[in-house]
Amino acid sequence: MKYYELWDGVYRHVEIPPWAKQAASRIPGLRLLVLAEDWCGDAANTVPVLQRLTEEAPGSELRILRRDAYPEVMDRYLTNGGRAIPIAILLDADFRELRHWGPRPAVLQAWMIDHKQMMPSAQRYAYARRWYAQDKGESTLREVLTGA
Repeated sequence: MKYYELWDGVYRHVEIPPWAKQAASRIPGLRLLVLAEDWCGDAANTVPVLQRLTEEAPGSELRILRRDAYPEVMDRYLTNGGRAIPIAILLDADFRELRHWGPRPAVLQAWMIDHKQMMPSAQRYAYARRWYAQDKGESTLREVLTGA
């Protein structure tokens, strides 16, 4: 993995709050199927959070599919017509889809869209990195687990 240090740095600092563990325990056999690529900054900031969640929620599981290796799956979850990642698909114990989430928390997604024309991408992504660091995975967990 080319960007291992970035992913690992996020993973090492993740702390799953008690509310998220409780929410995960209310979904027996929780499965998360995530479409991602290692070069994606949004994936680097969210997938390690989801990984830690599944490690701390008994009976849950996380699987990652590389977006570019599974275009037929990715094309079911386009964002505004594009293959934006990550996409997390929440499944129950019988592998029925409960909901899907992505490519980033709603507040950050709205900000990125609002600033797309006004700000160079390097500045937008620097803002996103700071936002993720302050949020500590809270928004990702809330949206994935509760749909809110």
